[in-house]
Amino acid sequence: MSLFTYTAAELYSWITGKEDIVVIDVRNTIDFGKFHLESPFPFEMHNIPYFDFIEDEDGSVARVPQGSRIRIVCAKESSARFVAEIFDRHGFTDVGYLEGGIKSWGNLLVPVRLNPGAGFSLYQFIRPGKASCSYGLIYKDELMLFDPSRNVRFYLDFAAAHGCRLVATFETHLQADYIAGSRLLAAATGARFYANASDFAHAKLSYSALQDGGIHSFSQAGGPTVKVLFTPGHTPGSTSFIVNEQYLISGDSIFIHSIGRPDLGGKVDEWSVALFRTLKMMWALDDGMIVLPAHFMSWDEADGNLTFTATLARTREYNSDIHAITDSAAFLAFIKANMRKQPDEYAAIRRINANLEEVDDERAEELDLGKNECAAEAHAASKAGN
Repeated sequence: MSLFTYTAAELYSWITGKEDIVVIDVRNTIDFGKFHLESPFPFEMHNIPYFDFIEDEDGSVARVPQGSRIRIVCAKESSARFVAEIFDRHGFTDVGYLEGGIKSWGNLLVPVRLNPGAGFSLYQFIRPGKASCSYGLIYKDELMLFDPSRNVRFYLDFAAAHGCRLVATFETHLQADYIAGSRLLAAATGARFYANASDFAHAKLSYSALQDGGIHSFSQAGGPTVKVLFTPGHTPGSTSFIVNEQYLISGDSIFIHSIGRPDLGGKVDEWSVALFRTLKMMWALDDGMIVLPAHFMSWDEADGNLTFTATLARTREYNSDIHAITDSAAFLAFIKANMRKQPDEYAAIRRINANLEEVDDERAEELDLGKNECAAEAHAASKAGN
């Protein structure tokens, strides 16, 4: 029997490595439309629902060329195995199905070092299924994290593999699009959890309040510094972090090809004014500073190393239409013209991240799945179809 399982990490390696595979997603068309695999390079993918194979096995199999290297994806794994067995019976000899289903892709984190050769290590953890990024900063045997996801095991394993311990974890804001990991990691390791009180004052959790302009450093001399920069607008407590005066971890304030939307809290007028001021302040920082965003809209934003970085000067160029807006009233008009409905689950995710609501793992997985909707980009409303 030629069937085998594969991991989300292997799938990422295949599609970014331009392997000649055919991905078959057997979820229903609605779920597929909401969230499916994306890649920086073209690859062959078919959405052939599981029930199509039940109703017309031969016809469904015939949609895929004989001899193809088949990689099947489903919601939880069992349906993919069922379909894999069908392809095996039809003579396909290279058939795999994804371990854990689509949620394993949604939780995948891909670590990439951004500064090889430096005296400290700065990592971008790319989450392809969410189109988001978290960050890790290592100096000697200590690790700081920024905007970690709820995949606690990944970060603990990463620290162990690099011979370091987690000493601090920072949130750029109260997240709405995914369940944050700082609270969970702090509880698991004893690391200090830092957040902005403007977002977390009502939260039922223990954290250390950030101070605008505050400096955080490692216990041993010679390491990089982390400067706190309050950047309100996406939320009242949105915060960015300047690492070693070189890198700007910008949260949801500035992305590479867009900016963070200020309407998620239902106060678009007030928050847009704050965001307009913040953008003018941030775009006046050192042109050469490297922006490290919390999200990306598509793989078009990736560089040649498949990481999501750009100089501050380039982000201004990419967002020239927004940067050209000269007053807050025109900026508010732009925001309202590009507003679209936020996903229904965002309200629940905010409550969970404030520890005002608890859910079991299955519900958390359900809420956490799917691409972010945090950008306010030109024509976003029309592209979203809402």
